[in-house]
Amino acid sequence: MQIERIDDPAHPSLSDYRDLTDVALRRVLEPAEGLYMAESAKVLGRAIAAGHRPRSVMTAEKWLDDATALVGDLDVPVFVVPDAVAEQVTGYTVHRGLLAAMRRPALPAVADVLRDARTVLVLEDIVDHTNVGAAFRGAAGLGADAVLVTPRCADPLYRRSVRVSMGTVFQVPWTRLPDWFPSEGEGARDLLHASGFRIAAMALDDDAIPLDAYAADRPERVAFAMGSEGPGLSRRALAAADDTVMIAMAGGVDSLNVASASAVALWALRHPPAR
Repeated sequence: MQIERIDDPAHPSLSDYRDLTDVALRRVLEPAEGLYMAESAKVLGRAIAAGHRPRSVMTAEKWLDDATALVGDLDVPVFVVPDAVAEQVTGYTVHRGLLAAMRRPALPAVADVLRDARTVLVLEDIVDHTNVGAAFRGAAGLGADAVLVTPRCADPLYRRSVRVSMGTVFQVPWTRLPDWFPSEGEGARDLLHASGFRIAAMALDDDAIPLDAYAADRPERVAFAMGSEGPGLSRRALAAADDTVMIAMAGGVDSLNVASASAVALWALRHPPAR
């Protein structure tokens, strides 16, 4: 670990942290350079515990002890900056203590993620990073063994997703699925079925099974698919599913936010009603 104090917001060492509020810029920089951002000591600690490694850390003087305790003997530069410099660099007030530019690990194969899993959450084309992070937090807290995201789903390692999840994106095994029915090779349905999973689609349908009834006689291995905000699951996802399941609603409300619905589904699967 090397500690460097920087007072110039234009310093080249801070380039990983520059303009974090510019979403278009981050979408170019982070995947291309294999980076994501970890914000706060708790999130950085969970990332390091999961085997992820920082490229650098940026922190204020008052949080330096926390940063050095987390980084320890790792060969990582720690940039100490005044609060005003951090705000100029990132574009917002950094109030969670520290930021770390993290190296993205290679995503595991779907079969490896599923090998020891029994309950899996599938997120199809969720575009809101907040919903992705909240779904991961629910998955971690309610006993999902893994999360699978489709090719067009928002990045679980995007800064807002990581922050909303409170770092639980590092606790739950996850990877990206291929399309449900690709023109060549194995699709998502094939991979899930090959690992012994039954696919349950959460959707409003006249023939859908109420969640409590489904949970009372749940399959040994189940992948619960949740759709995007607004349109819900795609027709291809519904065609891939073995069952369609719905949450019974009251008060004239037809459905829940996708993160809330996934939490309800996972809770029900873990606490089935007495038969």
